[in-house]
Amino acid sequence: MIESILEKANVEYELIKQDKPILSAMDAEGYYPVEKSAPTFVLDTDKGLVGCITSLQNGRLDFNSMKTEFGFEKLKMADRKKIKKETGYEVGSIPLVGLGLPCLFDKKLLNHDQVYGGTGDEYLTLKIAPQDLMKVNDIIGVFE
Repeated sequence: MIESILEKANVEYELIKQDKPILSAMDAEGYYPVEKSAPTFVLDTDKGLVGCITSLQNGRLDFNSMKTEFGFEKLKMADRKKIKKETGYEVGSIPLVGLGLPCLFDKKLLNHDQVYGGTGDEYLTLKIAPQDLMKVNDIIGVFE
């Protein structure tokens, strides 16, 4: 599914196979530059679930400022069970592409030529230019 989305958008990408699961950025050491990790979180808002593609260099997300910036009354990490039920993905395997949710995007990712993140399969990593990542997702807001 992820490949068909990327092919249809005509973007360059690479799928990297690993022999061990990558469930967090720290698991990625040795496979790709960890500082270029782009984890995708699922947030629970008053407007429904929202994806959040962020830079590992961002540290903790500031939910209070994000609520104000994007006009949410409620904003928090979504519950694992709700994520699985509504997206079909397990926490740790959330894909960068094909999540089917509107997404917030961390502007810091644009400082990299390529970023790395989930595909829905913990043994497969997506390498993609951050500009292309924005192109293939429904980006509803950009934050720093």
